[in-house]
Amino acid sequence: MTTILRDDTPDTDLIESGLESVEIARHVREEIARRRISRQALADMARISLSTLEKALAGKRAFTLATLLRIEEALGVSLRGDTTSSPPAGGDVAPDALGAYSRSAVTWLEGRYLTVRPSFATSGGVFAYLTTIRWVPEKACLGFAETGRADPRFEQIGQVSLPNLSGHIYLVTNEQGQYRLAILSRPTIDGGLFGILTTLEVGKGSQLMPAAAPLALRKLAEGETADLGLVTADMPHYAAYRAMLDRSIEGDFARLHVLA
Repeated sequence: MTTILRDDTPDTDLIESGLESVEIARHVREEIARRRISRQALADMARISLSTLEKALAGKRAFTLATLLRIEEALGVSLRGDTTSSPPAGGDVAPDALGAYSRSAVTWLEGRYLTVRPSFATSGGVFAYLTTIRWVPEKACLGFAETGRADPRFEQIGQVSLPNLSGHIYLVTNEQGQYRLAILSRPTIDGGLFGILTTLEVGKGSQLMPAAAPLALRKLAEGETADLGLVTADMPHYAAYRAMLDRSIEGDFARLHVLA
């Protein structure tokens, strides 16, 4: 018969180095944050009490070897030695640089989005296109791609960052060191994403100029279509698209500061 150790089984085999125990606690907290699970969930997975886990993470009690082995088995990672590297490509957890989110935690963001911003070329016009967000297995992160733009040569493809610190969604394009960034709110109750876009606008001749503008996205239902391209005030969808854009600023999702 196999004997399963309980967390209250007497165990004097403590992690000898206090510094090592502190480092292990830090790595455990990072794994909890990366996977977006609760401490209670980890305790249940590792078959230890929440009290044991809490005391070890707070430094009030050193990790025992038995406890550490159970936590490592539950998380599927080694918590001793060099654990500072980012998750390998092809996994289900995004790199640290993108927020270390797990695939299962971001499925709500995947889909096709109607995307609108002010037209840079037509005063008062709205520029509409599609943004598709999907998990990219080979890069182990969410990726996005723009389609349906009236200027297809400027369609963007990039990665999605979801850091816990700000609580915002970042759509990042990095093309040979040239960045384009959209910073968006988490979805509103009606599924909208609102924020600001920083990019480059074609200036005089071939010169590119930094530009910023409000940005709004709305997830489309399966099979739903939308009017794309330049939308002007005389077109049926203009009022709805303009309302989406106005909400980015008036709803205090983004602020554009200029000198009075």
